[in-house]
Amino acid sequence: MLKLIYIVIDGMADRPLEELNGLTPLEYASTPNLDGLAKRGVTGLMYTVEKGVAPESDVAVMSILGYDPRRYHTGRGPLEAIGAGIEMKDGDLALRCNFATVGGDWELIDRRVGRSLTSEEAAELGSAINKEVKLESHPADFVFKTTIGHRAVLVIKGRGIKLSADITNTDPAYVKLEGMGIASVKPERMVKRCEPLKDTPEAKAAAELVNEFTVKSRELLEKHPINVKRVEEGKLKANIVLMRDAGDKTPKLFNLNEKYGLRFACLADMPVERGIAKLAGMEVIPIPPPTGDLKNDYGFRVERLLEVLPHFDAFYIHIKGPDEPGHDGDARRKAEVISLVDEEFMAPLLSSVKLSETVICVTADHATPCSLKAHSDDPVPILIAGGGVEEDEVQTFSERSCALGKLGLLEKGVELMPILVKAVKAGLT
Repeated sequence: MLKLIYIVIDGMADRPLEELNGLTPLEYASTPNLDGLAKRGVTGLMYTVEKGVAPESDVAVMSILGYDPRRYHTGRGPLEAIGAGIEMKDGDLALRCNFATVGGDWELIDRRVGRSLTSEEAAELGSAINKEVKLESHPADFVFKTTIGHRAVLVIKGRGIKLSADITNTDPAYVKLEGMGIASVKPERMVKRCEPLKDTPEAKAAAELVNEFTVKSRELLEKHPINVKRVEEGKLKANIVLMRDAGDKTPKLFNLNEKYGLRFACLADMPVERGIAKLAGMEVIPIPPPTGDLKNDYGFRVERLLEVLPHFDAFYIHIKGPDEPGHDGDARRKAEVISLVDEEFMAPLLSSVKLSETVICVTADHATPCSLKAHSDDPVPILIAGGGVEEDEVQTFSERSCALGKLGLLEKGVELMPILVKAVKAGLT
């Protein structure tokens, strides 16, 4: 049987930009390996959820792994919690968190502390929160766990009470749409108060506990030695915790190994992708946290993939990198990162596997246009090559070239996984 290597490059897709001479960052980047793969395969475009939905990564990844998020998604919080190794039961409240910077009037200065908060600093702040913050508005305990950089997870566990995820975000950059987190079109620069979305004791208690945690953790963070030192060094303070995408139960996902008769493994850095992979029945391959040196990080991850390649049939690889400069509006940096992915990950991969024995798919989980500094619903490019996949006429891998590909436009992300499994098992014609 052929092997499947399914590569998702986070936030890769974009829009043409005047500063790049009318090109997208993907078109502007140097991608000889991705272009060569496109020449040898079939291409197309895909709405990773559906048209009109600018998805967060959790919703998009679930969709492109074959899970309809309207049916299976229960909030990003539980996925982050599971990926971070926090146990939760139904009725617990899990939320994705960011350390952020606010002014004295709750005006949001930076949602990510200028991306300058180290994982070590965050861990020290998180430890202080766990030790010193006590929730008293309702009988409840909590686990606050930092993950990578400014990112963290909060799980609030009621004592004798259940909590509901029917609450609003305190992070103004994202709103809920039918339970899914989507990017706000024009987010306010103010921290939001958490409000119940339903008139139930469970939702009211959840909102009150979130607001209590926000206030008490901010009081602690303002005077913490880490932040005192950061101010002395001219850096932004990590003086508030933003929360979003609450969930009060873990999603029940079908097992990918059983459904498709393939042994799946996952290589991913972030808790949300790792959480989805665990729930889907994948083996999550241990890898150290990213160092920030993308060249070395990409090189190590392809080495790790090649080490475990003989032991599994299918691999979901989630590559971080292009999304961050997209959020920062830095088009040239985004193109540089895409070039690094091509040189440091794709080149050694393609020199080490045989396309006659392997199906490789490359796509993105969503677009992060530099012009928006946020996710959008733009369709993303797809290429599938190897095995019995027939070539189309497309010669390069980009948003515009793939629009001419034989795959056409997939209206929903859930359509892709069956195509990949068919390519592995029977060839794609």
